[in-house]
Amino acid sequence: MQTEIGRAPVVKAPATAPEIDLRHRRRWGESLIQFSLWLTGMVSILITAGIVVVLLFDALAFFERPEVSVAEFFSGTVWQPQILKFGIFPLFNATMLTSVIGLSVAVPLGLMIAIYLSEYASPRARGILKPVLEILAGVPTVVFGYFALNFMTPLLQGIFGRDVVEIFNVASAGIVIGILIIPLISSMSEDALSAVPRSLREGAYALGATRLETAIKIVFPAAVSGIAAAVIVGMSRAVGETMVVAIAAGAGPRNFASWSEALGGLNFLNPFKAAETMTGHMVRISGGDLSYDSLDYDSIFSIGLMLFFMTLILNLISRWIISRYREEY
Repeated sequence: MQTEIGRAPVVKAPATAPEIDLRHRRRWGESLIQFSLWLTGMVSILITAGIVVVLLFDALAFFERPEVSVAEFFSGTVWQPQILKFGIFPLFNATMLTSVIGLSVAVPLGLMIAIYLSEYASPRARGILKPVLEILAGVPTVVFGYFALNFMTPLLQGIFGRDVVEIFNVASAGIVIGILIIPLISSMSEDALSAVPRSLREGAYALGATRLETAIKIVFPAAVSGIAAAVIVGMSRAVGETMVVAIAAGAGPRNFASWSEALGGLNFLNPFKAAETMTGHMVRISGGDLSYDSLDYDSIFSIGLMLFFMTLILNLISRWIISRYREEY
């Protein structure tokens, strides 16, 4: 129908849009999840703080006894509570010796496994080797202890002689500890190597580098912070290992009459003699007939506090290395 000339067209007003409520609404499910996560974090912090408080309280009770001297604790070469000798050096020396031997085994093998999985292995090979390493990590440590005693010790005796290698010795325990921490170091190192961008590898290949040169000179330096953190975590694991050293290393501290005896001929570094580590001593003493609040009982907490500070220092070094040498791409 034609409209009349001069008359304006009729425009209909749009329908009123519904009002949108932009006010914040509390989502009770999300708030409950957030509170649960916060509570979990607080519980873990409180548990850690409680462990530290218990260690400090009982360790201070040990050092406050008149029979104990702090100077002797750090400078003495004899640990024998029965005659009131509390020099931590024999236990500390055995702990560090087994840890160093374990790292000398685990670090080269773990890094070679990590480089192979990251740079060489096909997806099928990686899918087979990864579960095998996880199975090795899941073997109980008590089994590793008897493996060290019944296999590694006879093997070392066959190589170096029974008159050199004692039945209980630090070397067999340290080697098996190294085998035990290989999955930890290899897995963490492989994650660090795999996190390096593909573009760095392709750039190296474009310049004519071989796969080995790329892995050693390009990928490895780019992942050095993660690899260093893996090694330090492995060191913490070796320091805290208990069952292997309790079974295979020895059931008594390797005491020295004086520092001259310990340093003479580097006797304290002999790996083929029996020695008791800090964790092994704690297991042996705590499993005996010790009365609560006795001097021997309190000495366990002083050793535990020493172990705590050792692992704390290692963790701080790990965090410093990560923050200092971390590469961001």
